[in-house]
Amino acid sequence: MPKFTQKQIAAQSGLSLATIDRALHNRGQVHPQTLHRIQQALADLELLQKSGLAQGRTLYFDVIMHTPERFSELVREALSSQLASFNPFRIQLRFHCYEDISEREMNALLKKSALSSHGVILKAMNSPSLVPTIDALLKRRVPVVTIVTDIPSSARLRYIGMDNVDAGQAAAFLMSKWLGADSTQIAAVTGSNDFIGERERIAGFISGIEQFAPRNSVNVVAGGLGIDHQMYACLCQYLDAHPHTEAVYTVGGGNAGIIRAFAERNRRIKTFIGHDFDRENRALMQAGKIDALIEHNLQLDAQTAFRSLLAFHGFIPEADSLKPYSRINIITRFNMYT
Repeated sequence: MPKFTQKQIAAQSGLSLATIDRALHNRGQVHPQTLHRIQQALADLELLQKSGLAQGRTLYFDVIMHTPERFSELVREALSSQLASFNPFRIQLRFHCYEDISEREMNALLKKSALSSHGVILKAMNSPSLVPTIDALLKRRVPVVTIVTDIPSSARLRYIGMDNVDAGQAAAFLMSKWLGADSTQIAAVTGSNDFIGERERIAGFISGIEQFAPRNSVNVVAGGLGIDHQMYACLCQYLDAHPHTEAVYTVGGGNAGIIRAFAERNRRIKTFIGHDFDRENRALMQAGKIDALIEHNLQLDAQTAFRSLLAFHGFIPEADSLKPYSRINIITRFNMYT
């Protein structure tokens, strides 16, 4: 027996009370289309009831990120800017952002989320030790969505972000056009190979250079976690061993440190392509130090994250139209404010 009154079902379905009564109590034949309308009305009423319950309490979403501060600022702004789109839900964001955090500390943060969270938005290394923790969270009905970089073997709800292999290939295509016919040594810089998103960008870039400009060579520089002074140290060591590098593709952060390492050695950079339109990169692009930035709309990613977590709990319908990846955008100094 449904928990909604016949009057509620009739109002929601647009059918008469007599039809609802006949269908619910198997009194005579009812057209299949009519039954479908009743089932849809019941589903709608169920959803409205859940939504009403959600509106009466605060929903806590934990945002846990292992990332440089420049990027956590972007994500914080994007998530906060979209909260108004989800009124009348009372969503409370709790941010836990670290430039450097151990696997043990990350695991502890995730386990703590199980106590009071309605969902986790996660950017973390692709660590095997995190997989059982994420799986355990789901069993306790605390869904996890990964952003920018994925943990694919876990029970995370979904990955939200661009196709990182395609992003790397897009960078390679641009690089091949700017470098021209010369044979150039390129540094492909990542903060850490443990972030699967960064690793995929590098892989896409290498395959793209092999396809579009095979006369060029690519050296991978890993380390520094996208933090300026650590990236500077990594690049100093690399440049001293590779004096002929003239182009840079960097998939993480710390671009000011990378550029400083070149400048102190009076080394010209023919082409510099990076990721993310943050405060630091905006200034470097204005100064002519960065030629292009690859980014995606974090505001749309924020909406997808909220929708995914709310739908998991049944507070809104499942969205059939969510795209598997975010659109890749290319920014230069000529379109940076359009």
